[in-house]
Amino acid sequence: MIKLYDGGVYLLRGRQIIPADEGAPARVEAALGRKVPQEEAAGGTIARAVLARHNNGDEKNLRLKFDSLTAHDITSVGIVLTARASGLTEFPVPMVMTNCHNSLCAVGGTINEDDHVFALSAAQKYGGVYVPPNMAVIHTYNREMMAGCGRMILGSDSHTRYGALGTMAVGEGGGELVKQLLGRTYDMPRPETVAVYLSGRPNECVGPHDVALAIISAVFKNGYVKNKIMEFVGDGIAGLPVEFRNGIDVMTTETTCWSSIWETDAAVSDYLASHGRADAFAPLAPAEAAYYDGMIYVDLSKIEPMIALPFHPGNAYAIRDFKSNAGDILRGIEADPACLLSKLRDGEFLTEQGVICGCAGGTFDNIAAASAILGDNPIVGSFSLSVYPESMPACIGLTRAGVAERLMRVGAVMKPAFCGPCFGAGDTPSNGGFSVRHTTRNFPNREGSKSDEGQRAYVALMDSRSIAATALNGGMLTSAAEVRPGGAIPRYFFDKSVYSARVFDGTGRANGSIELVFGPNIKEWPEIPALEEDLLLRVVSYITDPVTTTDELIPSGETSSFRSNPLRLAEYTLSRRDPQYRERAKAVRALEEARRAGASPEADEDTARAFAKLREVKEFASLEAGKIGLGSTIFARKPGDGSAREQAASCQRVLGASANIALEYATKRYRSNLINWGILPLLVRDEGAFANGDFIFLPGIRRAIENRADKITAYAIAAEARPLELTLGDLTPDERAILISGCLINYYKSKA
Repeated sequence: MIKLYDGGVYLLRGRQIIPADEGAPARVEAALGRKVPQEEAAGGTIARAVLARHNNGDEKNLRLKFDSLTAHDITSVGIVLTARASGLTEFPVPMVMTNCHNSLCAVGGTINEDDHVFALSAAQKYGGVYVPPNMAVIHTYNREMMAGCGRMILGSDSHTRYGALGTMAVGEGGGELVKQLLGRTYDMPRPETVAVYLSGRPNECVGPHDVALAIISAVFKNGYVKNKIMEFVGDGIAGLPVEFRNGIDVMTTETTCWSSIWETDAAVSDYLASHGRADAFAPLAPAEAAYYDGMIYVDLSKIEPMIALPFHPGNAYAIRDFKSNAGDILRGIEADPACLLSKLRDGEFLTEQGVICGCAGGTFDNIAAASAILGDNPIVGSFSLSVYPESMPACIGLTRAGVAERLMRVGAVMKPAFCGPCFGAGDTPSNGGFSVRHTTRNFPNREGSKSDEGQRAYVALMDSRSIAATALNGGMLTSAAEVRPGGAIPRYFFDKSVYSARVFDGTGRANGSIELVFGPNIKEWPEIPALEEDLLLRVVSYITDPVTTTDELIPSGETSSFRSNPLRLAEYTLSRRDPQYRERAKAVRALEEARRAGASPEADEDTARAFAKLREVKEFASLEAGKIGLGSTIFARKPGDGSAREQAASCQRVLGASANIALEYATKRYRSNLINWGILPLLVRDEGAFANGDFIFLPGIRRAIENRADKITAYAIAAEARPLELTLGDLTPDERAILISGCLINYYKSKA
């Protein structure tokens, strides 16, 4: 079904695969009639060509400028405020601000709608695009109106992926968008490229989520594509409708890859033309000889309907395999086995809810395919089905084709474009409930439950086709392969009249006289100090889970209304994973604030003991505590999987964090968020060298960053002060300057 190549591969004429072993150069020469050096072939990928057109640096160290930017209503306010504090006068490229996450305006009083009004005033003032609430989810609008072959788009949402339309799109924290808004570049070493060779044709019971989940399960845990580009090639692409490709592509985020890109063909040309943007098409394909750093070979004909069990999209099984061995599988997953095992009924598995939603599930094709399977059969039992079309144009298309009416007649509930069920802000099941969803993620609490308050529900990811089959069976888990074929999907006709009527597009028409409209919950960032020469850290949370998600660092659903209020949002930091973290961090922050006001940090007994232990080391015998910065840090083995939300870092910074310490960082975007908020992204090899509550002293840390030191000799302080080796990994000159300045805002203020 899926094969991972152990090393690099050559791809000749887009179809012939030659593993890069000792005999590869000779086989390449025999096939092409000429020698092709590996470096020349490496330049033959689609990814290299797109990057080259956007690169202002050298070939190995990229300095990228993007064609357009995009954010939604739990990130756009913070981005604008950060850029404004850093000297923003107008948006230099198209900036799309959708309002698809905080659309439930009854939650939190007026504050969600206040964010929308703020975004509209920002679009008017700085020259941006404002998409009103429930008009379209962020990635759908960008597919429909902004993506184009060979373009690059940067978005403040981790699922910013438009590769199937020939656009290399990247999801990052808001700080990286701020850099683009200020005319700066996105800097990183050139990533490796892994080919995803699609072959064959999927069975009619298989949808895009099935293919995506199969790929994720094959590559997530082993890190095969971590921070790399996935380049989709192969004869199997031609047999996939464009929306099917989009559905696979958007889920590449869950592999931890950096971005994605696909071959483009006549189907993509037709898609763009039907959206009124024929000029956005260009054929993209690898060169005659292209070298990839790895390859994922996918036989589409062997993919089966899949289910991703709690709590990760990579925890995927063929539905058939799960049903035949559900007891053993459920006992082995990270959840409450007793609750899940209670769902087993005479060999069947009970689910209570289905949701088809958002940029992954809410496409016209996915919804129409679900309707075709349901037919005119009413949904029986207590199972509920909610359907959220991804945009108003998609909703219009479903209405014209009669799909919406048929779904409502059988008991499905049609809802407006909204991302809520993807992150725990909509369709929360009952306590103990099990929801099957064609959405992007199934992390803990992504369904809206609160485990720290005794509420626990579960989400499994499935394709809309199998969700419809499950609905047809009264909620008993059912693969689309177990029911009759759904029949042909009607043709979709895109109608953008609703956008013409309601979307504000001020691109290139900034009006500086417009005043930003602030609501009572919209607050500026607090002052953040620069990095001192020496730094004393206190470990205030110690997490040994294999991976720590951004949802655990800052919960998603119930915090959404406070994303424009840094101080209030910070109160939720690690609230589900380590409820004691906030008070510990605040205690360190109070000591640092008092130190900067002239008080001695040694007034605190624990801190005084730490300094006393340090002074036992000869070179620190005359240490002056008042000159040493104080900050908190967390340790986590692999933090930052999941969302691009910068608040996973900024909330720690607001509470006084100066560092994270990890064995590795799950994603580039989380590490970038740390840097942009002045949090040192430290790496350690020996996690046992310190414990929660210990202190870690970093002498000369500012100078070490300035001098590009490869290693940092720190001291872990418990019963005694012992040397501890740390590293910061690769840092660009700008990243070093940002860390020294204390955060990105300070850095740009100083340059201004």
